[in-house]
Amino acid sequence: MVDKKKTILIVDDTEINIDILLDLLGDDYDVSVALDGENALEIANEEPLDLILLDIMMPKMDGYEVCRLLKTNDNTKDIPVIFITAKTDEDSIETAYEVGGVDYVTKPFKPRELIARVKTQLNMKLLIENLEFIASHDQMTGIYNRRKFFELAEKKFLQKQDNLYVAMMDIDKFKLINDTYGHPTGDVVIKAITKTISGFIESESIFGRLGGEEFAIMCNHESLEDTLKNIERIRSMVERCEVIAENKEIIKCTISTGCTKMTKETLNLDSLVKEADLALYEAKGSGRNKSIFR
Repeated sequence: MVDKKKTILIVDDTEINIDILLDLLGDDYDVSVALDGENALEIANEEPLDLILLDIMMPKMDGYEVCRLLKTNDNTKDIPVIFITAKTDEDSIETAYEVGGVDYVTKPFKPRELIARVKTQLNMKLLIENLEFIASHDQMTGIYNRRKFFELAEKKFLQKQDNLYVAMMDIDKFKLINDTYGHPTGDVVIKAITKTISGFIESESIFGRLGGEEFAIMCNHESLEDTLKNIERIRSMVERCEVIAENKEIIKCTISTGCTKMTKETLNLDSLVKEADLALYEAKGSGRNKSIFR
């Protein structure tokens, strides 16, 4: 499989500078060009970018202002910006870093220096992304971990969206699986159930493993009926899921689910999750392998 080329946006109003940069970077990277700050902001907001090379001195909007605006936009704030300019005084360099630039390359360009700095920042971005993934995702299943689930759920809750639901899910009698077949097989069961549930999670929903055999989903649906249908589909598909143990026995599992909806009376995220947790407790206490809404 061929690695996808990294994407770089060049922002400069001088044609000769653009030609030089395209000649240096065009073979190794997917390069886009913007001739002014406004167009640069538009491209950065609409296209996935790995790096921006940004001129400082441009008409209407200089590079400093472009960088400030990039860093205040959630969609673009994490794109590293390397300033490219003929300005070499200390004030200019200091301002470049203050507004959010990660590096500074002076004109006329030294080709090997420029390429080295571009590679360094792209490698740094990849490293940061990998560290952020490790910090926010469950190592075993690859879905959000507890901390990231509640971080994203809190943002969604504060938006006060209509038809917002939380579902708490728990694998029934999971301790018995671990005790009977061992923890490695229990891990396989968790992965299989996670994969099954993930097949029914919409892209805008938040799905996380809160710990052990417990999962949570925050989602939006048009109606309670749609929500319950989806939860029932998940329950039914998990019930059909089979895992083969080391001794070749077939392990079948079920889940219990508690679900609730945010209302005007819901004070905070904790109370919403607690309500779903109480519904889950009721589902497990009344026979398991069922869903309870409250």
